[in-house]
Parts: sequence; C-alpha cells; structure tokens
Amino acid sequence: MSSNYSLVDILSEMKRETEDSVQGFGAVQEGQVTHADAAGWSISGSKRLFDVLLSVSVLSVFSIPMLLIAACIRLTSDGPAIFAQKRVGRHGRMFTIYKFRSMVVPRGPRGVGLTHSGDARITWIGGWLRKLKLDELPQFYNILRGDMSVVGPRPKLLEYADELSPEYRPGITGAATLAFRREEEILACVAPGEIETFYHEQIKPLKARIDAQYMMSATFISDMRILLSTLCSSLMPEHSTALQYHEVVAVPRRTAQVTEPVQ
Repeated sequence: MSSNYSLVDILSEMKRETEDSVQGFGAVQEGQVTHADAAGWSISGSKRLFDVLLSVSVLSVFSIPMLLIAACIRLTSDGPAIFAQKRVGRHGRMFTIYKFRSMVVPRGPRGVGLTHSGDARITWIGGWLRKLKLDELPQFYNILRGDMSVVGPRPKLLEYADELSPEYRPGITGAATLAFRREEEILACVAPGEIETFYHEQIKPLKARIDAQYMMSATFISDMRILLSTLCSSLMPEHSTALQYHEVVAVPRRTAQVTEPVQ
C-alpha cells in the first residue's frame, strides 16, 4: 500500500466493500497487527520523540485553558473534572486514561455504555468539549508518560486484552476516529434497544479493520494528515468527511462481543 494512504482512501474502500469482499483490506482481521505487520514509523523511536515534543508543547500552551475547563466542569455539574478509567495499552499493559468529564456522574448502575446524538447524560459544557475534542486534552499527559501516542487506535477496555495486544501505542486520534467522527449521529439512527448490538456487529469491526490497515502503512506524513484532518473536523465539523449511517449498514455484519466505555 502506498505511504500516501489517506482517510479519503480508507472511506472509499469502506464504501466499496460488499458481501463478496468482506474479507478485504488485505486479509486484515479485526485489528490483529503483529510487529512484522506494523509500519516502521508506527513503532519507531522517531514517532515517540515526536509524541513527546508535541505533548510538552500542547501541555505548556494549554495549561491555563485546561485549568479553566476543569473549573467550568466542577462549577456546572456535580463530580470530578477528570474522568479516569483503566485501558489496555501497548503489549497489553494496563494504564489509566484521563479525559475531561463530559457526562453526568451516574448515581446508580451505568446504563448503555454508548452515547448518541442528544444523549441526556452529556452535560451542556460536555457537549461543547466533545464537539471541539477538548475533552481529550488530558491525554497528552498519557502521551508524555508513554501510555499513548498522538496518532493510533483508540485505547481499549480490559475485555480487549486477549483479543489484541498491539506492538504500537494507542492514540488520541486515528484513522477510525476520523472515519467515525459522526458516530453519535449514526447511533441516533438506531432503535434504543438495538444500539449495543448494532455497535458490536457493525461499527466495532469496521473501526478495528480501518485502524489495523492504517497502522500497517503509517508514515510521518500520513500521521500529520491525520492530525490536520482532526483539527479541521473539530473546528469545522460540518465540512469533515466521515462515514454515514447508510454507508455503515451497507457493510455485512461481523459479530463482536466487547462493550465500549461510557465516556
């Protein structure tokens, strides 16, 4: 695959996929990328150095805005400003991921672990944080610690540990993150009682395959394109390229069994 592989290429391939090509994407299974499969850049020291330098810069520039965001969260809703949760990282190592809390703190058992457009659990300030991706800012601390990378698949819950222990670090943004930029809008088109099943059988397998395919061909240039696309989609979401509901349902279902986190 060309090193110029972009989000447009990914979406084009996903849209062309049919029943006869369900085993497509170069026989890539659900995210199973070995050390030999992963692109050299994805597991290189140069990528790690870039991650550290960018994280230091972001945390330095946004330190005061982050404090203001934390204060606004605490003042507008009950609960902590930071949402923390255990995730699986590189080589299956567990770590604690940090995000600005964008949802109300549940007072009882958690409900459906997926959010959709108009979800009442999302606070008003949380809605803006999610839209602009500002809720992800604390994860630059995770990058500085070595838990994550800037670009890579989103970190998974513990249930993924036996399924996938990647050679590369999970990321703040990535190919699947951009492809499913409108995931909450997609889920809003699904009947409430079918959201979990739809996610596991339609969205999760596509995300895993998109990320696996990208990580096998990633370069510094392609990562920069992902970052630029993420910035543009956050500032101008109406102009961002992303999969739509009808495109997702056109792909044959593949069953998955893991539940995603509420946040």
